[in-house]
Amino acid sequence: MSVQAGESWSYQKYKFHGLSLSGIRTAIAMPELSLCFDVAQGYPYLINLKHFFISHGHLDHAAGIPYIISQRAMNSLPPGNFYMPGSLVEPMDQIMKLWEKIEKHEYKYNFVTVKGDDEIPLNAQTYIKVFPTTHRIESYGYTIFEIHKKLKKQYLGLPQQEIVELRRKGHEVNEVHHIPVVSFTGDTQIEFLDSRPWVRQSKLLFMEATYLDERKTIEQARQWGHTHIDEVVPRLKDIESEKIVFIHASSRYSDKEAERLLKARIPAEYHERIVLYPGR
Repeated sequence: MSVQAGESWSYQKYKFHGLSLSGIRTAIAMPELSLCFDVAQGYPYLINLKHFFISHGHLDHAAGIPYIISQRAMNSLPPGNFYMPGSLVEPMDQIMKLWEKIEKHEYKYNFVTVKGDDEIPLNAQTYIKVFPTTHRIESYGYTIFEIHKKLKKQYLGLPQQEIVELRRKGHEVNEVHHIPVVSFTGDTQIEFLDSRPWVRQSKLLFMEATYLDERKTIEQARQWGHTHIDEVVPRLKDIESEKIVFIHASSRYSDKEAERLLKARIPAEYHERIVLYPGR
């Protein structure tokens, strides 16, 4: 089991920066793709990003939206793109209108409604796909897909000029694979694992595990739209991810105690695949 200290974590070519602690803060950025999953109260390292994927409207995940908009304006940056559940768009717009009234300043921003299975391009090789999650309010998760092209078997070994000529004549010489590489949930019950098959197949799965011991029961976790680690353990065999990154641990646990509890509750055969993302 690998538990990381500090705010940053990397796996292969993927780099993450942020924190996640239940009820306090969740904002995890991928600077190389200029995106962030949730924004907590807004942090300086988020301001220069272009894309903000909001899972749901609770304050520990979304309170920073006005601050980021304000800071981008102050730094003469173009409006950021905030993707969010449809039920959040109008209230957030009203909040921004109130801030405009308070500050006597007009802001520009892009609030984009998302729904399950939406695809949002990031660049020519990468896009986001939306999946529904199960919380007390409307909520979604997000998966980064990479587009991988490889030459079809029948064309392997051909000279480059012949391949170019085939393309010129309109032949499709490549196989195209859409690979789920990073999935992220905000707050959700365990049922999100069954919402879309690609979530369990993602190379990296960031998922909430709020409660880690008997101080809160599975039933209590579900009442608040959360996931208990004792619900996750039976499902580990179904998750194909190379790494399962637990976020949103309850603030009742220190990072050290959370690590101890995960080691105790998760079978040893899965320890190498588990990461506890820091909250403090």
